[in-house]
Amino acid sequence: MMMMNARVDRAASRLGQMGKAAFVAGAMLVTQAALAVNDLPGGPGVNDINLRAPVTAIAADQMWLHNFMLIICLVIFLAVFGVMFYSIFKHRKSKGAVSANFHESVKVEIAWTIVPFVIVILMALPATKVVVAMKDTTNADLTIKATGYQWKWGYDYLKGEGEGIGFLATLDNAQREMSNAGKPEGDNYLLKVDNPLVVPVNKKIRIITTANDVIHSWSVPSFGVKQDAIPGFVRDAWFRAEKIGDFYGQCSELCGKEHAYMPIHVKVVSAEDYTQWVDGEKKKLAAKADDPAKVWELPALVARGEKVYSANCAACHQANGKGNGPIKPLDGSAVVLNEDKLKQVLVLLNGQNNLTMPSWKQLSDTEIAAVITYTKNSWSNKTGWLVQPSEVLAARK
Repeated sequence: MMMMNARVDRAASRLGQMGKAAFVAGAMLVTQAALAVNDLPGGPGVNDINLRAPVTAIAADQMWLHNFMLIICLVIFLAVFGVMFYSIFKHRKSKGAVSANFHESVKVEIAWTIVPFVIVILMALPATKVVVAMKDTTNADLTIKATGYQWKWGYDYLKGEGEGIGFLATLDNAQREMSNAGKPEGDNYLLKVDNPLVVPVNKKIRIITTANDVIHSWSVPSFGVKQDAIPGFVRDAWFRAEKIGDFYGQCSELCGKEHAYMPIHVKVVSAEDYTQWVDGEKKKLAAKADDPAKVWELPALVARGEKVYSANCAACHQANGKGNGPIKPLDGSAVVLNEDKLKQVLVLLNGQNNLTMPSWKQLSDTEIAAVITYTKNSWSNKTGWLVQPSEVLAARK
């Protein structure tokens, strides 16, 4: 029996040493992983416990207001607890202190009325000034509508230079693959998008927010902007970036299972570079301006659909069409293989399953027709069927 106990003790000792070694190795891996991440200019910083470095006057005012309020709260804390602990120590029973017996004190009544009033005024005046400035969206040089979708942002340039430009900003596919593989890399992990919002420096930019499905929130801490995007409503905010560079934010309203994959990337450029970007985008829009009455051949429509699928669908359904977790596969899908093509058209236009599959009506008729045709003729889905843009246009009505 004693020999058996000794063996058990030795085994336990070895297991303990192995556990300790595993813990040390794990700690080293975590440390190395942490050291591999650096501060992201315009984005989050390593061990950053303060507000994001401001690049707008409003963000600087918010930081000053935040620090000012902290100082006031600290002074109140020290004063209240200082008096309390002093009273407890100075007037303790062991020193023979006897409590006073009184009913009213005019001086005390005046003091605890005036002092809080002064404190509130000291806090309210600068706070009101900053809040009023935050909501003054008049005289904007550029007006942009930001529409939240599950789970991406749509940007439409409504007024100013670049009017008429519109596009979707989606998490970069490489970033999504890193997340799926559990191997994050780079300082901009889950913050890189395919089409960043581009604005000129030192110009007042008005952001109008709304949403297509659920409540989202457009938030860029460096600009001091956080505005909810609510379906059926419009809200607005503004910023004037005083520095050229890349600035990052995220949807800050829980909007569903892909909430973590809805970043915001704003690229602030010089006036000259912005004009060049606008010219380039308008040329792209002109090239994409498809006539919905055009009749397409199958190979051309499939080639177009592959690009649309890679940019918008592959993140969830995967490039091989096999789906991902709760996301249903498109390879062998009943709706894709259904001879009634209108069913798949309506799924893309309206979404389904309580918008687990979101609506894609923001895509053009040609893009929707192309991506449906691509899914009907890819992987094992060799149907030979195609959907013309005119069929999608008719389904919208």
